[in-house]
Amino acid sequence: MATIEHCLYCFEALAAHLENRKALTLPEIQKSFAEYANSIDTEVDSENPDRSKLAKPLPALRRLAASSSSGSSSSASSTTSLQPSSTPGSGADTPATSISSIASPPPPPITESPLFVTWNILSTRHGYTLRGCIGTFEAQELEEGLSSYALTSALHDTRFSPVTLRELPSLEVAVTLLTDFEDAAGPMDWELGTHGIRISFHYHGRRYGATYLPDVAVEQGWTKEETLQSLMRKAGWMGRKDRWEEVELKVVRYQGKKEGLKYAEYKCWREWLSNEGE
Repeated sequence: MATIEHCLYCFEALAAHLENRKALTLPEIQKSFAEYANSIDTEVDSENPDRSKLAKPLPALRRLAASSSSGSSSSASSTTSLQPSSTPGSGADTPATSISSIASPPPPPITESPLFVTWNILSTRHGYTLRGCIGTFEAQELEEGLSSYALTSALHDTRFSPVTLRELPSLEVAVTLLTDFEDAAGPMDWELGTHGIRISFHYHGRRYGATYLPDVAVEQGWTKEETLQSLMRKAGWMGRKDRWEEVELKVVRYQGKKEGLKYAEYKCWREWLSNEGE
């Protein structure tokens, strides 16, 4: 799944481009973020300990901490090294569970994946709204792919003008790594909130295609039917809305966990990094 470090790297790629400087590499960011997190004495969010580390220096941005970590919550974090350790001597710790947790190695880090990078911008009237979103279904080496699509989605999404340096403090980035691609048995063979869908179809001699990430339909409050109709319109289909079912759709469903980060959180880490270098 996507991580906070991936989001920091996307912000770093865009900021460096707009500020005409050299960007840090993904391994450099991963190393510095681990040091940054370990340097902060903060309450740990049992659902996402990484997030608490970012939010500590900015109380206004602190995420609500969940209740005390349960035995299963420590496995929920995507960054194993920052997980809270069990309290010695607690009743929940038994020799069996302790041995099991030590014997189970963390999953290997993801090094390549299909991915999408989404930029949202904060406005006084509408909150966060889309500013750019572009990705690929071809597996990408993450360091190159995230950097490339962070810039492509910010600067070359034809629905919008290129993001400017002035807009940078108002941005929020989201990274989605895509997994579990499957051919759906039919247009409705997918689950809201679980699957993203990619459709393709032919109409009047032309081929059409488009996709929505897993979170889009839920965020918009759409039903499956409304999602498919909207996706066909996004692909460029101009047929009658009440006749969409007459079009033979090929649907591929997939999954993906999104991670997001606001500029203020990126800036918080960047300022710490600058101070460390002094």
